[in-house]
Amino acid sequence: MKILIMGCGRVGAQIAALLEQDGHDITILDIDAYSFRRLPPDFKGTALLGNGMDGDVLKRAGIEEADVFIAMTQGDNRNVMAAQIAKHIFHVPRVISRIYDPLRQEMYDTLGLEAFSPTAIFAELVREKVES
Repeated sequence: MKILIMGCGRVGAQIAALLEQDGHDITILDIDAYSFRRLPPDFKGTALLGNGMDGDVLKRAGIEEADVFIAMTQGDNRNVMAAQIAKHIFHVPRVISRIYDPLRQEMYDTLGLEAFSPTAIFAELVREKVES
């Protein structure tokens, strides 16, 4: 699959490395070139400097051929905006977005965006540890 990831933080870089190991064609975007240092030295995908909310940047990154778009920046608003652009303007078949705020994540789910909240996931894991 052709996968476009927005955000090369710790998690975005790790996802890029894992998916590339599985044989996927990966392009990762970030607004800070220094972020690409998190990618493994043998990363064979494309690391592209640019804003994932900019249509021209997304086109340069190959969004028109993407099977999956993953929004993994630190900003909920950026992730939601980019996810909506990918889904509704470029018609990417699968769009996944990280949303830290659990209340917002539930709302975006109802709007048809595939979103997850690491805050809610981690809280549930801690609860399970406490109660076991």
